[in-house]
Amino acid sequence: MVGECDDLVRTVAPHLDVVRVERVWSAGGVVRIAARTRELTAPCPDCGRRTTRVHSRYCRTLADVAVGGRPVVIRLSVRRLFCDAPGCGRRTFAEQVEGLTVRYQRRSPLLQHLVEMAGVLLAGRGDARLLQILKAPLSRTSVLFHVMRMPLPPAPTPRVLGVDDFALYADTYGTLLVDAESRLPIELWPGRDAEQLAAWLRAHPGARVVCRDGSLVYRQGITEGAPDAVQVSDRFHLWQGLSKRVSDVAAAHRGCLPAAVVDPEPAPVNPALSPEPANTPARRHAKRLFEAVHAAGGTGRSLSAMARELGLNRRTVAKYARATTWQEYVRRTPPRRTTSLDPYLEYLQQRWDEGEHTASVLHQEITAKGYCGHYQRVKMAVAPLRSGLPIDTPRERPPSPRQTARWITTAPSRRSLHATEALGRLLTHCPELDRAHDLVRQFAAMLDTRDATALSDWIEQLATSRLPALAGLVKALREDQPAIVQGITTTFNSGVNEGRICDLKLQKRIMAGRAGVPLLRHRVILMAVLRRRHP
Repeated sequence: MVGECDDLVRTVAPHLDVVRVERVWSAGGVVRIAARTRELTAPCPDCGRRTTRVHSRYCRTLADVAVGGRPVVIRLSVRRLFCDAPGCGRRTFAEQVEGLTVRYQRRSPLLQHLVEMAGVLLAGRGDARLLQILKAPLSRTSVLFHVMRMPLPPAPTPRVLGVDDFALYADTYGTLLVDAESRLPIELWPGRDAEQLAAWLRAHPGARVVCRDGSLVYRQGITEGAPDAVQVSDRFHLWQGLSKRVSDVAAAHRGCLPAAVVDPEPAPVNPALSPEPANTPARRHAKRLFEAVHAAGGTGRSLSAMARELGLNRRTVAKYARATTWQEYVRRTPPRRTTSLDPYLEYLQQRWDEGEHTASVLHQEITAKGYCGHYQRVKMAVAPLRSGLPIDTPRERPPSPRQTARWITTAPSRRSLHATEALGRLLTHCPELDRAHDLVRQFAAMLDTRDATALSDWIEQLATSRLPALAGLVKALREDQPAIVQGITTTFNSGVNEGRICDLKLQKRIMAGRAGVPLLRHRVILMAVLRRRHP
């Protein structure tokens, strides 16, 4: 019987060769084990001298992982021993059983590891529910308390370091450092200031390559903290920044965008029934913002100062500050989308001209021809005919500035036939967009061939392009040109950073976005440790 009990205890908690099981029973759905330590020598925790002289015994109650869906409780009798070493300051000590007991802990190491891993991976209510299923109930706050008690390993110094920022909430950002070779995060802190990055790099010397975006803050921090490291401006962020400026160019020439459609002229409407465009709320709002931003900008203040004074978002202020006219950002009502009734509009017009003006009859006739829509749509379609107006036929929408920028930045071989034809008409009509298209394709060729020989000439073309949105890039490109050359010609990039930031945002959402930076940092670093151990 004792041998069978020993086997059960070894199944529940390994490494119990120094424990003798006295009794195993089940009560109230809980497996209970009574055991006591064997009369073996035990080392003093201070001096390490082994002893067998017993002072007394006392009982410890330990929770262990469940067996057969039932929780396990171990009542273990342990010894308090004398330390007979002359130079040791400890007189007595309690023996510890490796693999079963830890000082001041009422769980076995196996169960404690389970609690900690559940907290690291799920955090909060999710791990509390999991532990309830595993018959180890614990509140979410207790689990998070155990997670925060876990020690963090020292941060390694990678050869290739990735630096990027991420949004914590609203306009508050944090900084994430990633080992680009192991593809794992190594540090996280709130804010994105140069001093903190420089201090970390000085405390962890050895980074040879640092990948970053075009941020001036990170550039200064890397220059101060690791002046010998090669800085690489990420090609994705370069392309993203250029795409945004191309979108601004398209927005500045919004009046040219209808040239992309086959029939840019709108259908004739009765002027008496259409409102005066200058009096629409959207146009008045755009004009008011444009005038306010340009009036405040005449004093030479920064965009942030103008945003605070006007009570606007900084991006809104920047958008209207770049605009040359307020009409560039007027919200326009788009043309009607196509519907399932469009194939039958010609038939409805024909039957109307023949004298059939009853919408229900017209609905029955086109239903017999295969129309599956509602009668109300037919009634609304023939309503303009009762006022002497033509049927509102669908027209192709002019492209938006963002869609135009997407056409320009997409490789010609990957554009659809419709996009190719529409872009061709647009570039023929607007020489400014044609110039922007040529500049984008030149930069794309440098990225494709990994050849930055023409970068200086390309920057000069930007400066003389007479496109304010693109010319605004020239100063930043010249200041960061060595890092841009590295981004074009080398394989180093910030793709790993972006992937880890997506993972970090997932962890934030798991915690319902209510976790502070210390807990988020703990979980991100500890999960990286787990990935290193179990790739």
